[in-house]
Parts: sequence; structure tokens; C-alpha cells
Amino acid sequence: MKYDRFVDLVVIGGGPAGLSTAISAKKNGIDDILLLERELCLGGILNQCIHDGFGLHLFKENLTGPEYAQKQIDELKTLNISYLTDAMVINLTKSKELEFIHRTGHKLIKAKAVILAMGCRERTRFNIQIPGTRPSGIYTAGTAQNLVNLQNIKIGKNILILGSGDIGLIMARRLTLEGMNIAGVYEIMSYTAGLERNIQQCLNDYSIPLFLSSTVTEIFGKGRIEGVNIGKVDKDLKPITHSERFVKCDTLLLSVGLIPENELSKKAGVKITDFTGGAVVDSELQTNIEGIFSCGNVLQIHDLADYASLEAKRAGYFAARYIKSKQKRYNRYKINFCEKIKYASPNYIVENKEAIIVSFRIKKPAKNVVLIVKDRENNILVKKKFIRLLPSELIQIKLEREVKSDIYLEIE
Repeated sequence: MKYDRFVDLVVIGGGPAGLSTAISAKKNGIDDILLLERELCLGGILNQCIHDGFGLHLFKENLTGPEYAQKQIDELKTLNISYLTDAMVINLTKSKELEFIHRTGHKLIKAKAVILAMGCRERTRFNIQIPGTRPSGIYTAGTAQNLVNLQNIKIGKNILILGSGDIGLIMARRLTLEGMNIAGVYEIMSYTAGLERNIQQCLNDYSIPLFLSSTVTEIFGKGRIEGVNIGKVDKDLKPITHSERFVKCDTLLLSVGLIPENELSKKAGVKITDFTGGAVVDSELQTNIEGIFSCGNVLQIHDLADYASLEAKRAGYFAARYIKSKQKRYNRYKINFCEKIKYASPNYIVENKEAIIVSFRIKKPAKNVVLIVKDRENNILVKKKFIRLLPSELIQIKLEREVKSDIYLEIE
């Protein structure tokens, strides 16, 4: 097979995770790096996020999305890391062969290691199966953000938002500032999906109503959406009979969750977990395919771009070490967790002497709880009290001690 190029490391994705992991790999001794981004410019979703709140953890500054991206792009260029935009990767094999389409033609390259940083996509109306007609005026919150912030398009006059994800909350404020009316934010769960700060700053500060345990049960409209039926739901999230009411709107925004973009990962034989929709990885962020790593929102959905970048920074370090040392895998130990926890990442711990970062989300809000991490012999590795835990918040803990057995995360 004839390759167009051999490269030490390929990074797929030029958003906050892809940029961060390429920079990290370069700083850890890998010079031959190629970053591939399918869009026309680097930065990913950050380019349309004109609000601030980015960079507090990574840069210790309060930045907008474009400012955050530009800092990473500037560093990428300063380090002379090669990248291609408008480059769509169409295939990845377990042998780390990549096919991509670029304006210069179809390319086939071979890498020593690959870092998956493709990000995520939004759930649509059809993912959550809302019945009714198919009029115009229905957008995912991220699409609306792109239209308003980058293309200066007014998407409607009277907007209803389904789901309390962070992008939806931020767009509720943004559209209000643009003179549009928000008919309400409706959340199917009995608690909010977005960060508490966004509930306060984007809804409460602008007197935008929030309705919990409620969902859209039907959409009405011919050429354009004219309104929806809203129904209350029971504890099993099923609509309650005769609870429906009609709410008039000309635009519906969906902020109902994100899905990791793992189609390429599956082609390579990477195992995917049902808990996150992301890859099964060990504590070095390596998948079941040796030399293929995963990080950022393609691994798990992060509530902050900073956290995605910091995770990606670790992936870059481990990928660089893999390329340089070619060391084989250590013994792997499983991370288990109690029923109160939705998932934990990574899925396995490799035996080494470095500190390990474990992320997890809780299923339901909880107050005054204690997290206990134990090994197989019931030795306590971590014990930490939390005044409050929310499903919307990604919790991270550090295991400082060397781990040589399966571990268990318990909430008391």
C-alpha cells in the first residue's frame, strides 16, 4: 500500500481538545505531528461562543470562546505544529492508517499513534422522537448559536427552548439581548441539566421562566412552527394524561444533550461504552487499540472547555511517551462504582506510579455526601465530602497513591 506520508502522531480534530493535545505532545518531545480539522478554520465550537467564562482553569483568565481558541492557535503556530483545515478524515484503521479528503485530493497516511479529539454533536428532534408536523423554525441550540453569532441571522421572534443544557441556557440570554422573546425553558427532568451559574446568569437574571418535569409532546405548524403541546411527566419521564397545554411559538430550540462523534473510532475497532457514548479508555487515555488515544468531548461530555483541554493535555503527554518508549501496556485494573454514580472515566487504571485523574457524574442531585474510593482490600484511597453534587457537574478526583487492584467509588 502506498502512503502519501508517514507521521509520528496524528490528531483528529482542531477544537479545544485537539489543539491542547497537539501542543502537549510537542512539548513532550514529538516533533512530527499532523493535526487534521474538517472545518475551514481551527477552534471548533469555540468560534461561535462569544460569551465569556472560558480559560479560568487553563489560562487563569476570563476569556470568550474565540479568545480562548486564539491563545491555543497562537501557541500551535509558535511551536510549528503542522495542521490542515478543510480536511475530512473518512477512515481510520486499527493499524493507524488514515484516509482523508482535502482540497489537494484524497490522502492516505500512516501514523505511529493517533489521538481522537473529534468532539461531539447535538441531539436532534429525531433522537428524542417528538411527534408532529415537520415545519421550519426548529433548531438545535448550537445551530442557533452559529446563525446568530457568526451569521447575524435573526432566527425568530417568540422562542421556546426544550432542555436546560448549557448551550440552551446561554442562548436564552443571547436571544433576549437581541430583542427576541423567550416563551420558556422546559426540562423533562426534575432538576436542571446546565451549570448553576448559567441558571442564575442566563435565566434568573433575565426573568426567563424555567419549567421542570415538562416536555414537548407534539409540534404544530405548516410552513413554519406555530406552537407546541407541553405536558408534565411522571417519575418515569412519561407524559401525564390530560396535563398538556398549547404554547404558541414560532421557533423551537433543542438543548437536549450531546453525543460524542465516534463513527471513526468504531471503524478502527475502538470499544465504546454505553455510559458516555465515548471510548473505553485506561488511565493513560489509551483505547483498546494500542496507540489510539481519546480525549475531550469525543471521550466524555465536559461542562467546561478548560476541563476538555486539561484532559487532552494528559492525552498528549501519554501519546508522546508511547511513541518514544514503545512500552507495552501495564496490568490493568477496573474502576467500579455504586448505583448513585452514572459513570466514571477512565474505565481502567494501568499500573504505574503517577497520579491518576478519575472523572464521574452522579445520577441525581445529592447533598452532604461523602465520596469514598477503596481498593480491593478496602483500603481507602480517597475520602472527600461534598456539600452538594449535581448531575450537570463533572467531578474530578486525583488518586495520588499507586493502585494495584480494582477500585470502587462509593457515595455515602
